[in-house]
Amino acid sequence: MRTIVEKPASTRHGSDLPAPTPWYRRPGVLPWVWALGLCLLYATVAVRRHQLLRTTGYDLGIFEQAVRAYAELRAPVAPLRGEGFNLLGDHFHPLLAALAPLYRLWPSPLTLLVVQSALLALAVVPLARWAARALGRRAAHAVAAGYGLSWGVASAAAFDFHEVALAVPLLAFSLEALGHRRWRAAVGWAAPLLLVKEDLGLTLAAVGGYIALKGRTDRRALRLGLATVAAGLLGSFLEIKVLLPALDPTGGYAHGGNLAAAHGSLLGALAHAPLDLLRPETKATTLVLVFAPSALLALRSPLALIALPTLAWRMASENGFHWSTAFHYSAILMPVVFAGLVDVLGRETDPRRLRAPLATVLAVTAVLLPSFPLAQLAQRATWHTPGHVRAARALLDEIPDGATVAASNRLAPQLTSRCTVVLFPTFPVGGRLYAYPRGDLPAPTAEWIVHDSETPEAWPYKPGHWPYPLPQQLAELRAAQREHGYELVARRDGITLLHRTGTPRTPS
Repeated sequence: MRTIVEKPASTRHGSDLPAPTPWYRRPGVLPWVWALGLCLLYATVAVRRHQLLRTTGYDLGIFEQAVRAYAELRAPVAPLRGEGFNLLGDHFHPLLAALAPLYRLWPSPLTLLVVQSALLALAVVPLARWAARALGRRAAHAVAAGYGLSWGVASAAAFDFHEVALAVPLLAFSLEALGHRRWRAAVGWAAPLLLVKEDLGLTLAAVGGYIALKGRTDRRALRLGLATVAAGLLGSFLEIKVLLPALDPTGGYAHGGNLAAAHGSLLGALAHAPLDLLRPETKATTLVLVFAPSALLALRSPLALIALPTLAWRMASENGFHWSTAFHYSAILMPVVFAGLVDVLGRETDPRRLRAPLATVLAVTAVLLPSFPLAQLAQRATWHTPGHVRAARALLDEIPDGATVAASNRLAPQLTSRCTVVLFPTFPVGGRLYAYPRGDLPAPTAEWIVHDSETPEAWPYKPGHWPYPLPQQLAELRAAQREHGYELVARRDGITLLHRTGTPRTPS
């Protein structure tokens, strides 16, 4: 009598291979799924803010004017920053030219906002990939969520566009290479930081310092690290002392005043530096919050040293914006924080001891999330278009393509893709940012003026009007009609549209 033996399901059809792994569980897919999801999240916030007139001429409009100029094969002159002002004299960011082909295809401020969202999201790939290899799949999800929802990235994603978005993924890939002791790859990823912003040469130097420290027993690694330190320091020095002054119309470094010695001498500034780094108390709060998303564990990693250059210039600055958690200034620090977290947890030999720190990371992320811009997605006002916005768009449609326009700060980026735009009232004066004579502004010369007298949506600014108080702005608006030949075209819901008398109007 024959005995029939039942074969296992995996071999019934003549195959001894196990069932294939679903695509979404493959190791290389996880980081890219997170990147796609985060890109959609950031882009939704950024685009919706622009649709609600919450973006600004300073800074989205300025950067769009520069990228538009690159796309048209011109020097990156930004009229919003000053007449004939080459934006490479403001900050040194020639890598912005890489966005020109995309802008050529889609000439819109939304191009910059979506690209920024993609760049910030891309940084999760090396971080999650490193975490998956070192800590496991579940830990990688926690690291990806912690980075992706971190307040530093959220604040950048929801505030206009800034060149630092180009640096975030570059540094993240460099940090991953550092974690695997691939020194040449780390330098290769970090070297373009010199083309993103003048202070990031110091971050490149910090990467070199880390290589020299960790590879000091290897002559080639030591030489590479020291050469990278020298290249970073020399690069920042030349950009700040030579290139920026050569391109700035005033012949200096436009932001040098932010680092001016507050105590009358270099020695006095150095003597007070330790205390100045912690006062006012906003600085201490920001320093704690920078590392809080890692449950402070990143402070145990030598990779945290790579955050020092950015933290140092921010805390030493005289500009109070640099001390806070708002704006885009902390985006470059978030990859460092989470790389440090992976580095520290990767030393743990017992996987069970990863649960508590990763749970803490997720808890801190959840606690901080409502206080920062991603929470706007849960607010009803984000999905409601008020009548004021509709009125503004109707009046902006009256302005023909190719016109010259002086616009309020919140209206300027709605026009920069199709018009030549300056700020109304005039700012800056003579190319200088914060040294303008409030009582002696030059007369407007644009064909059109569009002004919004309503108090705009504030975040991340305090409520109010900028760059001048509302009474002065209204006085300049009246003077444009009385003294400078402008006539009223329309006024709706606090928005005024003027056209210069004698300038031919194009039918809308």
